Amino acid sequence: MKRKNIALITLALGIGILFSACNDYLDSDKYFEDRITIEKVFTSRIRSQQWLAYAYSFLKDENADVVGKEKETNSFTFADDMYYGDRDVNYDSKEFNELSYNTFMQGEYSENEFNEGWTMCYKGIYQASVFIANIYRNTEMTEKERLDFKGQARFVRAYFYWLLLRRYGPVPIMPDEGVDYTLSYEQIATPRSSYEEVANYISREMVQAAKEIQYTRRDGENCARPTKGACLATRALALAFAASPLANGNTDAYAKQLVDDKGRALLNADYQEEKWARAAAACKDVMQLGVYDLYHASFSTTDAAGDPATIVPADSTCQFAQSGWPTGWKDIDPFKSYRVLFNGDVAPEDNPELIFSRIDQNATRINHSMMSFARHSMPRDFGGWNTHGLTQKMVDAYYMNDGTDCPGKDSELNGGNGAERLKGFTTARDYRRGKYKPLAANVSLQYANREPRFYASVGYNGSVWEYLGDPESTHHNRQTFYYRGSGNGYNNSQFYLRTGISVKKYVNPTDVPDREDYKNIKNRAEPAIRYADILLLYAEALNELDGTYTIPSWDEATTYNVRRDVAEIQNGIHPVRIRGGVPDYSTDVYANKDLLRAKIKRERMIEFMGEGKRYFDLRRWKDAPRELNQRIYGCNVMMDANHTAEFQQIIPINNLRTTFSDKMYFWPIRHRELKHNSRLTQNPGWTYND
Repeated sequence: MKRKNIALITLALGIGILFSACNDYLDSDKYFEDRITIEKVFTSRIRSQQWLAYAYSFLKDENADVVGKEKETNSFTFADDMYYGDRDVNYDSKEFNELSYNTFMQGEYSENEFNEGWTMCYKGIYQASVFIANIYRNTEMTEKERLDFKGQARFVRAYFYWLLLRRYGPVPIMPDEGVDYTLSYEQIATPRSSYEEVANYISREMVQAAKEIQYTRRDGENCARPTKGACLATRALALAFAASPLANGNTDAYAKQLVDDKGRALLNADYQEEKWARAAAACKDVMQLGVYDLYHASFSTTDAAGDPATIVPADSTCQFAQSGWPTGWKDIDPFKSYRVLFNGDVAPEDNPELIFSRIDQNATRINHSMMSFARHSMPRDFGGWNTHGLTQKMVDAYYMNDGTDCPGKDSELNGGNGAERLKGFTTARDYRRGKYKPLAANVSLQYANREPRFYASVGYNGSVWEYLGDPESTHHNRQTFYYRGSGNGYNNSQFYLRTGISVKKYVNPTDVPDREDYKNIKNRAEPAIRYADILLLYAEALNELDGTYTIPSWDEATTYNVRRDVAEIQNGIHPVRIRGGVPDYSTDVYANKDLLRAKIKRERMIEFMGEGKRYFDLRRWKDAPRELNQRIYGCNVMMDANHTAEFQQIIPINNLRTTFSDKMYFWPIRHRELKHNSRLTQNPGWTYND
């Protein structure tokens, strides 16, 4: 029996938890015991499934894309679009081991704080690798089942690498065949692979996983398990990130500092346009499966659950108003379609847009984070925490109903240049006549005539919160204001909105938060990957091309001629705009690569607000130095109800601080990991020792 071939359980050497027990593994009796354990596990159907379930279990907490700011989690859902205020310095967040928004946004965390993601990912990689190597032993499963479970394990292993790449940048790729743990620390130390190498590894593994997984759709009991589409979609994400400016043609000072232990650059300095073509082809692979569509609800004037009358999109002269889905919105309700996509009214198995979601079907851990997100957004006077809010930049990003910019868009960020913001408020007569639907009376006209996604997502001052889940309540459909001195305005505690603007995305009309538990908040699925992301990445990748490339499909059944074709770009953009209820871009925009790039970035900001995308998008685009060094603006929340016009004056929010330095491109690696792996290098700007 050769030591190198015994018990793959040492695959994750390089993780501190295994290095600390290295001497134990040098005992030959230990070899034998581990071998027996592996054989017992993988000859049992139940134990094999439990092993794989444990690998899945690390897709939570710090490895969840959408979080409710739970204890010891990171804040990647928040950037320049959203903030949270319940962990600020006045709350003494250090005492509770929680990360404040200001600390997070200014990079004032240390290498050893809020940093379990690395260990969790490599634990999951280890578990999945052992499963892949040993599931062949299981005779209680059919050949088809073994292959499907093997593909699931391969997916989850590659998905952990995707999470590592996105957060930490280039990371060590552990050998699939295992590591000979009889060697010294120096001999088994593993260097960082380059960004491109990690992305290509993810791509290859996801293709193989897609070949092994037997399903393109899963039923309700198995909807948390990956499908062929989940494999191909994650592959597309990794390739799109590898094609983006941070990792493709990056010659700045930061890129020159990010090297392995031999001085090899880990970010590619040579721009390769073909990477964008590969990313576009990977998106096309997902689209060609023919199993995904954007979720869309039929047009209606009201809803049994009490939804307000729908927001009608632009007038009938708009191109998209002339036909029904998928070429127009004539027969769908854009407001309702976007709203119920996130609030739990649609079961995951009934949602054709949901490609992958980390649903914990037993302990509902992911659901708890999603419910917590909703509770932190809801007003204080009915049990919400009233601390998650939007910046004025995010509010300004939403279009008007006719597709134009809102008056005064980003004027404060531009030194006051541009059109003035709208003044005045709606009246009771306006409300009765439905003039500014869905606005009630006494609401700023700055929030009038906006696109449907705005009203599905933004809790502006004077918006209506339903609270329909409490049959005894007399406050159904209550209009809520954030003036100082009101129950939800500034009150000298952490429970107020710093900008006077809340978040309605993820909130269900039936939600009634209770300060003791979440029993009256509806479960909802986390949108880790949805089809809209693939469509917009497809458009983004095609827009970057000047040449034409021939790229084989994932299964090599066909080839794609990939080029900057406007009709193909529109195949990615049109469904998102139509479902959102906003008109198309002009032909001038489509003809100009730079203009269209800016529009696509804005579309992603709107469409994926609160989904953990923008934090990473700003970094891969290298837009973070510009966007995250701007001041945060919002309403003047020090004004009371006697000064409504002054409340709506947009001012800097001095207690929300943000900055960006190069070291914040990637998260730091913990000191203990650097000590355990002598070939592991730290990300630039961070330290090696305590």
